[in-house]
Amino acid sequence: MAIEINGSASQATPRPGQCLRTFLREEGNFGVKKGCDGGDCGACTVHVDGTPVHSCIYPAVRAEGKAVTTIEGLASAAGLHPVQEQFLEAQGFQCGFCTAGMMMTAATFDDEQRANLPRNLKGNLCRCTGYRSIADAVCGHGGDHQHDAGADVSGGQSVSGAQSVSGVQHPAAVPATPGQLGDNVPAPAGQAVVTGTARYALDVPAEQLPGLLHMKLLRSPHPHARIVSINKAPALAVPGVIAVFTHEDAPQLLFSSAQHENYTDDPDDTRVLDSVVRFIGQRVAAVVAESVGAAEAGARALEVQYELLEPVFSPQEAILPGAPAIHGEKDGVFSRISRPLQNVVAEVHAELGSVADGFAAADFVHEHTYQTQRVQHVAMETHASIAWLDEEGRLMIRSSTQVPFLVKRTLSRVFNLAPDTIRVVAGRVGGGFGGKQEVLTEDLVALAALKLKRPVQLEFTRTEQFTATTTRHPFTIHLKAGASRDGSLTALQLNVLTNTGAYGNHAPGVMFHGCGESLAVYKCVNKKVDAHAVYTNTVPAGAFRGYGLSQMIFAIESAIDELAIGIGMDPLEFRLKNMVRPGDHMLSTTPEPEEDVHYGSYGLDQCVALVRDALDRGKERYRAAGLDDLGPDWVVGEGSALSMIDTVPPRGHFAHTRVSLEADGRFAVDVGTAEFGNGTTTVHAQLAATALATTASKVTVRQSDTDLLEHDTGAFGSAGTVVAGKATLGAALELATRIQTVAASLTGVALTDCRLVDGAVDCGDRTVPLTEIVHAARLQGVRLATDGNWGGTPRSVAFNVHGFRVAVNTGTGELRILQSVQAADAGVVVNPRQCRGQIEGGIAQALGAVLYEEVKVDDAGRVTTDILRQYHIPSFADVPRSEVYFATTNDSTGPLGAKSMSESPFNPVAPALANAIRNATGIRFGELPIARDKIYLALRDRTLIPN
Repeated sequence: MAIEINGSASQATPRPGQCLRTFLREEGNFGVKKGCDGGDCGACTVHVDGTPVHSCIYPAVRAEGKAVTTIEGLASAAGLHPVQEQFLEAQGFQCGFCTAGMMMTAATFDDEQRANLPRNLKGNLCRCTGYRSIADAVCGHGGDHQHDAGADVSGGQSVSGAQSVSGVQHPAAVPATPGQLGDNVPAPAGQAVVTGTARYALDVPAEQLPGLLHMKLLRSPHPHARIVSINKAPALAVPGVIAVFTHEDAPQLLFSSAQHENYTDDPDDTRVLDSVVRFIGQRVAAVVAESVGAAEAGARALEVQYELLEPVFSPQEAILPGAPAIHGEKDGVFSRISRPLQNVVAEVHAELGSVADGFAAADFVHEHTYQTQRVQHVAMETHASIAWLDEEGRLMIRSSTQVPFLVKRTLSRVFNLAPDTIRVVAGRVGGGFGGKQEVLTEDLVALAALKLKRPVQLEFTRTEQFTATTTRHPFTIHLKAGASRDGSLTALQLNVLTNTGAYGNHAPGVMFHGCGESLAVYKCVNKKVDAHAVYTNTVPAGAFRGYGLSQMIFAIESAIDELAIGIGMDPLEFRLKNMVRPGDHMLSTTPEPEEDVHYGSYGLDQCVALVRDALDRGKERYRAAGLDDLGPDWVVGEGSALSMIDTVPPRGHFAHTRVSLEADGRFAVDVGTAEFGNGTTTVHAQLAATALATTASKVTVRQSDTDLLEHDTGAFGSAGTVVAGKATLGAALELATRIQTVAASLTGVALTDCRLVDGAVDCGDRTVPLTEIVHAARLQGVRLATDGNWGGTPRSVAFNVHGFRVAVNTGTGELRILQSVQAADAGVVVNPRQCRGQIEGGIAQALGAVLYEEVKVDDAGRVTTDILRQYHIPSFADVPRSEVYFATTNDSTGPLGAKSMSESPFNPVAPALANAIRNATGIRFGELPIARDKIYLALRDRTLIPN
């Protein structure tokens, strides 16, 4: 019997053992996504005879004779399904990769199910949003209603000069012009996201890639070994296998998988395929076949002989004399490795003033060792790439990447190809968080496509994401800090050890950045840092949201609370006394501040006041409702933490954009920045619309294609708005002048009297439509397209402050978050609703990292948490509804006063929660995650729990 898909009978027959997800995608239903292939995430949800199922674990053969509905079939001839309309109105998505599955589940809910979303959405995961906008969408609440102000419904005003993101601005704020700066403009891709037509990396119809081959990888079972031989013959004998590639077939050039504007920022310690494996999960060989199944069988059939080498798994052991040298054969100068024989990738040693004098002057000293764990990005779209050669023989790459231009540059270096013979395109990217600032799939598919002259696709499984990509760097931070009774910070001393894993991608940058703004935010004349980034035979670490800051801020902000407690001072007052103010040097490891980092604006004091104000109102709200007494087994506490971040990475971050007036009077913006839920597409449209006196709906953004523009460093380091946006604004302003000049020549009116309005130029007595301007410019030989460039300097600083009120059960260790509030200094907020979503998503991801997420590695170096069922990311029920507030500032360096706000919301969450738990229980937790069992055991050891 045929399977009916969206009302039409399919003529295809499922293969034996095929799941419904792959069958539906082969039939062209690309809205059905792969997030786990284990029934854990819900991205693949479809309806079978009206019932939502996870199609990745539903045998396709069981759908025979049944009606299957995918997201492509949810709408009717009359229009979108109500849930699709609601997701559009509330913008219940960011990257959008999980959205189809979320809507397919929610579309079946009745009122009773909508009233209990924590239970009924437990099978659908989102890594981007923090779930608040999803709840608004499912319940039919639009994005601009008063309830968006968060858990705080007391009606109290924020402190003067600040505004809530409720959509109702503080009276001091300037009302937004619809479709321009400050308006809650909907995402341009919204319609495509909610209908399942947005195209991600692998959403390419089969007819566009005839002869597509599939690649699977054989990975190392050993943490450290030399490959003696690989017998390809058994794999090549598997039906459907076309080729096998090993280190003997790959370029021998050393490079780094990490991608930065300056590739010398990272050590050259990696090969496409290496004869030495340094962690369990490292790629050993690539098998290319006609199908995924044949490629997997071919990989299993390979016969590999290894010479086992001694491994080392902890950074503490790796730096001991006599430890195995993981990259000991490399030339440290050539590869830019600090001390390869000692496993030290990079190090920093600095002292400002004298910490010895600072401790001598202290009335209270806090000394403790803080530890942060490995955390996985868990972007819902796994790493994936397709490579092929076009008609002209150019290498074409379609990839899920944050950095298409840097991928192009790396492939040019590795394969010795002229840059103009390579084109890299990123479709819509299903989440990144720094994990896709790497080359992890593109080099392999390029190798195969260049050799075989056929299209080749590689898609990682969720297990490969955990075991063979990258994680957040684990930090061990021994901290000693001192304070005097008058509340002055007298000394800060840190000994930092970071575990970069088997390869040094991002190791120097994460270490240096972590030791930067985390210290610079505080005035203290005596600071000392000794930091080492160290190799181990474990899964590599890499770029992760916050880029080292979250780890260091956890330690420093915990210590700040301890110092305040030690001298009997309110922790927020202690912060206010010691945090930097405009005019203060921001110093961390050098005696002079970074020459291009300035206070473009300053809102940290507002943020502290906003959080304090909100927590006070929350306490009163609980008291008034009679909820402040939870019973004798519960203790309640509050805690806060602050953070500062440079708005742009150092040493240059470049963007090139182009803005043009089209024949129909609409505008086009070409940008290099990728869209992966960071919202830069909307921001570019709004910035251009503001400069051109139009609305974002009349601006088309084209992006993430290396053929469009000269260069773009990429979407990382929170640079999408403040770098690429600056380039877009510059190009749009120049185009506006050019349009006005043409209008002046047409009307004979002075240029200063010609004013752009929506769709036309107002020249006083005459209004000239933009379509007429286009025609006149063509006759005059005037090009109505302008280019903008920005190099990422000068840079400003952005601030975030987070506060929690928590309750802890002293009998069980249960933790309840009673209130969560974050205040952000984002400058002039381009799109409040979208920026709120970035902050809420950062809070949710950080809560996972502080409470339960951990990539666990056993004593043999093997990752044991290698599926979502074993690695708990926040689900709907886990995330509290946070209050979000914005300081009112106008940044002198950012486009139209804006600052970055994508990484930074993550950073203060862990210490704020740890400080709240400390305030409630008296126990300082210095190791993440602070899981419930750790709380229970700590309470028991402090005799708060009877044995």
